[in-house]
Amino acid sequence: MSDRALRRMRTTATGLLLAMLALLVASVLGQPHYPWLAWVRAFAEAGTVGAVADWYAVVALFRHPFGIPVPHTAVIPRNQQRIAENLATFVERNFLAPDLVVDRLRTHNSAQSVAAWLAAPGNSRALADPAVDALPALLRVFDDDEVARLIQRGALPGLRALDVSGIAGHLLQILTETQRHQPLLERALTALEAWLADNAGLLQAKFSEASRYTPVRLDAYIVNKFMQGVIALLHEVRTEPEHPLRQQFDDAVRDVILKLRTSDRYRRIGRLWMRDFLRHLEREDSYRALWQRLRDWISADAVRHDSLARAMLADLLASLGASVRDDPALQAGLNEWWLRGVRFTVSRYRHLVSRLIAEVVKGWDADEISRKLELEIGSDLQYIRINGTFVGGMVGVLLHAAMLLIAG
Repeated sequence: MSDRALRRMRTTATGLLLAMLALLVASVLGQPHYPWLAWVRAFAEAGTVGAVADWYAVVALFRHPFGIPVPHTAVIPRNQQRIAENLATFVERNFLAPDLVVDRLRTHNSAQSVAAWLAAPGNSRALADPAVDALPALLRVFDDDEVARLIQRGALPGLRALDVSGIAGHLLQILTETQRHQPLLERALTALEAWLADNAGLLQAKFSEASRYTPVRLDAYIVNKFMQGVIALLHEVRTEPEHPLRQQFDDAVRDVILKLRTSDRYRRIGRLWMRDFLRHLEREDSYRALWQRLRDWISADAVRHDSLARAMLADLLASLGASVRDDPALQAGLNEWWLRGVRFTVSRYRHLVSRLIAEVVKGWDADEISRKLELEIGSDLQYIRINGTFVGGMVGVLLHAAMLLIAG
């Protein structure tokens, strides 16, 4: 409620009080000549008493009436410290009780709601974009030597036992499910097409070396025709989404995914490659160079319009959301884990919340808090004054009637 509206309500209530006083005076003066004005007088007397009583009660909440320090007035400013403590205790007991919070949250399937939201591509991209945007600045914070030591002491033991084949298969499956492998194929085809166009002379020279008994012009003609055919084929595959070679590529990728995730042979090969890679790192002390290259790649990729890291993170989040959304058992487990965390957090920190509320309320200026509260509930309080005036008047009429019945 605004100050202006509150002043208007006060004026209305006070004007009604003055009107009752004027009516009382008029009825008293006119009663000797018009006996029926006794009813008006009863109404005006009781209405005036009700209006004055309610005015006093409302004013006493926020300030001393007429500035006179009457006991038990200016209730809110004078009891600010006690109100702060009681408010903090009330919130802690009635809003931050662990059982109450957990029971209220248990009625809602939070895991399903979050997962469904995350599974939407726009939402997962909205999370991935700022995360990838922040990566370059975050990576520059870490010292190269510290990262090298962290990789050597913390990451290597876990990497040695890593199922490289299974992880690679899972990542490829995410790429294929979201059709992210097709842009990668298109990039590779574009790069190959450009390389062939730029190195036609080199290929012709290599062909001439292998075919010493054919004329140079014939070699150039054969290589040129071959190059044109290959480039045309690459262009067709790159520009036609339904090209048969794309279907063959999809079949080959699905076959590789199956082998990566299920084949013991591929699993052994993955572990051997990881072992050799880690041995190379240890032998060459390449942790720092590896970190620098990874950081530079991420920084360069993050600013690209078609950022691979951005797309992969968004797809990973969407895939995670879809998996949880469609798995009730997983949702139940996540909900229980979340509720245990809520119970622990509320039980441990609710006292701090109540203390914060108490300290904040205690620190408020007494006049300011009175003004804010009056603005919030002022209209209702002024309506109480108005209603009290009319209710008092009606009670006065009823009492006058009762007295007449008793006297008669």
